Amino acid sequence: MAYRVLQSETIFQGKVFGVRIDQVESPTGQTMRVDVVEHGGAVVMIPVDDNQRIWLVRQYRHPTGKTLLELPAGTLNPGEDPKTCAVRECREEIGMSPSYIVPLGGAFMAPGYSTEFLHFFLIGDLTPAPLTPDADEDIYVERLTWDEIMELIARGELQDTKSLAGLFLARDHLGKATTQN
Repeated sequence: MAYRVLQSETIFQGKVFGVRIDQVESPTGQTMRVDVVEHGGAVVMIPVDDNQRIWLVRQYRHPTGKTLLELPAGTLNPGEDPKTCAVRECREEIGMSPSYIVPLGGAFMAPGYSTEFLHFFLIGDLTPAPLTPDADEDIYVERLTWDEIMELIARGELQDTKSLAGLFLARDHLGKATTQN
């Protein structure tokens, strides 16, 4: 017997995510309430320039009350291809368009309560091609070496989970990033 949804009710629908409450029956017959954040998914880019610098963005994240340093990322539009989204978000967030995109895999952001799935891409051969950023974004671009990023991580100054995961997935590719076309 598999887990079975007995009842599901959406209690909130916002611009970026919804919240639902499910009543679920386990294989042993136990019932439980599960609160679920519904999210359409997102992309995370690891942009690398010709000098092997990784492009990050610094932006205020209201839920944390902090300005965080992160890899550029963005939410998928309904039905949007993740690679297409990655190019669009790269242009919006760092003003650059990549000539190559290497898929690095994906992961659930917080599978205990969210459906959000992240698609990770190493991108490079960057050329200027800015798009107007989203009105609610105030983003500052920083370009750092791998060693500088590792120092930030060691000091606990890079606190964004998706960035830590993306850098981990990209680590074996970074030495050859500019040769992949």
